[in-house]
Amino acid sequence: MNLLQKIEAQQVEKLKADAKIDTFGIGDTVCVNVKVIEGSRERVQAYEGVCIARRNAGLNSSFTVRKISYGEGV
Repeated sequence: MNLLQKIEAQQVEKLKADAKIDTFGIGDTVCVNVKVIEGSRERVQAYEGVCIARRNAGLNSSFTVRKISYGEGV
């Protein structure tokens, strides 16, 4: 491992120790909270959807959620 990978691994371990993160996979229904900024106002909007993709890349991990609105995927 190079120096950057060692530092990233240390940061991931520190974050895992501090925060409780539920495990989920592709096909699971998840609830996502998104911060929305409208002009000078800021709010948190929650929505529920199905996880359709995951990218596990250490600190740069991400996932894609297909939102379900009135029975239709949007």
